[in-house]
Amino acid sequence: MTSYRFLTVLAGFAFLLTFSSCKKELAGINTNPNAVEHPQPSYLLTGATKTAADVYWNVGGTNPSNLFVQYWAAIQYTDQDRYIFSNSDFQDLWTDLYSGSIVNLDKIIDLAGAEDNPNYKGVALILRAWMYCLLTDAYGNIPYSESIQIDENITPGYDTQQKVYEGLLSDLKTAQDSLDADGKPVEGDIIYGGDIARWKKLDNSLRLRIALRIADREPEKAAAVIKSMADAGGNYIGSNSESAELKYQNTPPNDNPLAELFLTRDDYRISKTIVDRLFQLNDPRLPVYAAPTQDPTPQTYVGIPNGLLVGQASELGFTKTSRPGAAFLDETAPAVIMSYAEVLFDRAEAAARGFTAENAADLYKAAVTASLQQHNIDQGAIDKYLSQPALQYDPGNFKKSIGVQKWIALFGQGLEAFAEWRRLDYPQLKPAVAGVLNGKMPLRFIYPGTEQSLNKEGYRQAVADQGADVLTTSLWFDVN
Repeated sequence: MTSYRFLTVLAGFAFLLTFSSCKKELAGINTNPNAVEHPQPSYLLTGATKTAADVYWNVGGTNPSNLFVQYWAAIQYTDQDRYIFSNSDFQDLWTDLYSGSIVNLDKIIDLAGAEDNPNYKGVALILRAWMYCLLTDAYGNIPYSESIQIDENITPGYDTQQKVYEGLLSDLKTAQDSLDADGKPVEGDIIYGGDIARWKKLDNSLRLRIALRIADREPEKAAAVIKSMADAGGNYIGSNSESAELKYQNTPPNDNPLAELFLTRDDYRISKTIVDRLFQLNDPRLPVYAAPTQDPTPQTYVGIPNGLLVGQASELGFTKTSRPGAAFLDETAPAVIMSYAEVLFDRAEAAARGFTAENAADLYKAAVTASLQQHNIDQGAIDKYLSQPALQYDPGNFKKSIGVQKWIALFGQGLEAFAEWRRLDYPQLKPAVAGVLNGKMPLRFIYPGTEQSLNKEGYRQAVADQGADVLTTSLWFDVN
């Protein structure tokens, strides 16, 4: 009996040795020989920024927000413009930001500590906060606190949108404290070229954006965030030259994704909604935002209604309707992450809410001016535009004055415009002509199908906390 037990133990020990050896061999086999063993933060920073900018600046299934806010409209394959989606249609934004960008920014933060370069940490935290803000603005509750330690949390829990915004404000404060213009340089920065002073301004500007996200729910906290930045002597983006944007190159794959899209496809036109508004206001940005029709038409610039049936859309004619303007389809057209005009609109709103002592009307006028100058409109045309009665700031309805002009100024930045339209409730957009939401507008993105299959517990909790996983569920920041 003793001999039998010894042989059994010996056999078991031999099995463990064999299994351990196999594990080592499998680990070696599953190791990518082409992977960088010691990644460089500069390369990670460039890649993370480019991946996020591409999906942010795209249109259609990967990012239908330009359709939702009626900047663009579909002239063929109109399902998405009618709000018909599967849960795989929203996959790219989720995957590209989480797996393509955030994971690399997390690595940069780790490397920054190992290399004693806090400037890398600060820049990575700012970019990561921007990306998480895009995600929560679009979907609502998202994996945030546990997704940062993905090795320990393969199926991370979802944080409420309120908690995500609170976390991002904290992250941006940490980033501000980490950045030192006299510190070690940052390489691989394709936004500001390593200019730490400008990163500090972007940090404050993003904190201002998020403070206003929570302003209808938590006005005291929003005011405190803005006051804390003023008390610290922090500056915001202060000119068009300081706007945060990725300047694309004229060679694939580093060209503007919209330019690349229109090389082989012709699915989209500018929306009739914004064309009509620009005509109504005699807005000099119309020939910037829209291209002349290929065939001569009485109006020269012709938008199409959102959400037509395929036959209705195609009957309008590809050559008799306007594509988006050349300035947006050029190979080198920049992806705007945050503009000077947006910051001025945000400062105007903060003043209108009583959060600062600045003059809301003056800042509103400066914001409109900055947007026009961003598109190289001459001063004479700017003065004429601003003199119109329809352009005068209304202190009794700051949301309307700021909301309409901010919507115009954010053209192309669909995700940001989608968030601001829901928050400010202006302009008052009409649902798609042949929409399928019973006369309602989309108020969020639905979660990608992979979350239901790979992270069931987190997904189910998010739905239980937030509401049905449908396009018409209001998010926490969207106060009706």
